[in-house]
Amino acid sequence: MKLVFATNNQNKVKEVQALIPNHIQILSLKDIGCTEDIPETQPTIEGNALQKALYINEKYGYDCFADDTGLEVNSLDGAPGVYSARYAGNHKDANDNMDKLLSELELHQDRNAHFKTVIALHLQDKVYTFTGICNGEITKNKQGDQGFGYDPIFKPEGFNETFAQMPLETKNKIGHRGKAVSQLIEFLNTQ
Repeated sequence: MKLVFATNNQNKVKEVQALIPNHIQILSLKDIGCTEDIPETQPTIEGNALQKALYINEKYGYDCFADDTGLEVNSLDGAPGVYSARYAGNHKDANDNMDKLLSELELHQDRNAHFKTVIALHLQDKVYTFTGICNGEITKNKQGDQGFGYDPIFKPEGFNETFAQMPLETKNKIGHRGKAVSQLIEFLNTQ
């Protein structure tokens, strides 16, 4: 089975490729000649994932899955949420995003947050969604140099280290994307 993963984020491709069984071949956007930015104009994480998967299917004709992920912080009413990648501006700089979030949390006691990943799968003219959530808290400073995005300031529930301090295998087992991908794989194995 061949499926396009609708992302230009090579870190996501690497994470997902490590989880997908060998009988499923993942094609990247580069593999299908997609060089344009795929629209992400929906007000929800679910909406953006669906929009990306449908875009690839309509424009390129491939079965496809796409994900969207947001970090939702309780004391900030769910922010940055759907704007996680662009929280500090359209330049999508992870350090700037983390700095802004840490600054906004300085006066808050409640640092509880969760990562939410939604995967939308367009397969044989049907659409399916899979959601993974990882609860945790925002640390007061950056720790670790693994991972990407907000990983250096997110400590998952039940752990003493941030995602950026963990091996990829551990993060994949407990993380939001790993949970959503596991549901996707389970579904694909029944097809």
